[in-house]
Amino acid sequence: MKKLNAVVIDPVGLHARPATLAVSASAKFKCNVTVEKAEGGKAVNMKSIMAVMALGIPTQTEIVITCDGEDEETAIATIEEVLRKQNVIA
Repeated sequence: MKKLNAVVIDPVGLHARPATLAVSASAKFKCNVTVEKAEGGKAVNMKSIMAVMALGIPTQTEIVITCDGEDEETAIATIEEVLRKQNVIA
């Protein structure tokens, strides 16, 4: 299991455009991918845009992305790269 802790720095939070890119990246992998707010949030499937958007993650929120499965290392690295390129996380 691989985890990524990051802070959302986009002034709008984790909004539709970067969330869609992250969901698309997640969907390419066989492993389970979840995202949650670090402070007691509910973990949701990061392969579902509706689930990710339902979290309503605002700016300055710490999130935890977890990948668990056979290609977890590649998955976590790819998702992190996508979100960093979009200037969503720090």
